Amino acid sequence: MASHQLEYEILGASAQSVEIILDPGETVIAEAGAMNYMTEGVRFETRMGDGSSSGLLGKLWSVGKRMLTGESLFMTHFSNAGKRQARVAFAAPYPGTVVPIDLAKIGGRLVCQKDAFLCAAHGTSIGISFAKRLGAGFFGGEGFILQKLEGDGLAFVHAGGTVVRKELNNETLRLDTGCLVAFSSGIDYDIALAGGLKSMLFGGEGILLTTLKGTGTVWIQSLPFSRLAERVYAATVQAREEVRAGGK
Repeated sequence: MASHQLEYEILGASAQSVEIILDPGETVIAEAGAMNYMTEGVRFETRMGDGSSSGLLGKLWSVGKRMLTGESLFMTHFSNAGKRQARVAFAAPYPGTVVPIDLAKIGGRLVCQKDAFLCAAHGTSIGISFAKRLGAGFFGGEGFILQKLEGDGLAFVHAGGTVVRKELNNETLRLDTGCLVAFSSGIDYDIALAGGLKSMLFGGEGILLTTLKGTGTVWIQSLPFSRLAERVYAATVQAREEVRAGGK
């Protein structure tokens, strides 16, 4: 199924959103709750799956894949039912960067962490990709299952902090497990030990690192939400202890 050809505008700096410009009849699909605002003429409908599959069995399979990733069974379809251009905007629930990716330019396939997907042109298939190795599944930070986007249109993913794009040419890249956002076809995903015993225990970088090998594109985030949440939690606990100590 050919994807709708979308125009867009990235808004903001440190907490970005994306505004999709819809011509009459065009549709964009998004995760439930991601919409910020929409102009007159946009109609939305909640449906099972991404709409790329036809027939009951195809829709049930699409829903089953979303259940495995822990996402909602439903997606929202936003369509321009008017006669003029209309706009609809989306943003993730925490500060970061919105990354537009033209699937046609990277071989029609993108694998990303399961909470990175924001929205995409109608016709994009949103499925699952299993980690090939047991170690990557258990210790990769994303579990056995990653999200897989397939199609020939635009997809938008969200990441924390600054996003760095790396082009690998039969090369190897090692990174913190939480910093991986997405990678294109031709990249092999695995987990490796961070180094010697002393480095793993006292280096502060964790025991394992994600290893990416091959030829393709990798997107990396500077501030994973898990890292941000840990700092906020630690600061909250410390503040609570200081309040208790002051009250004694």
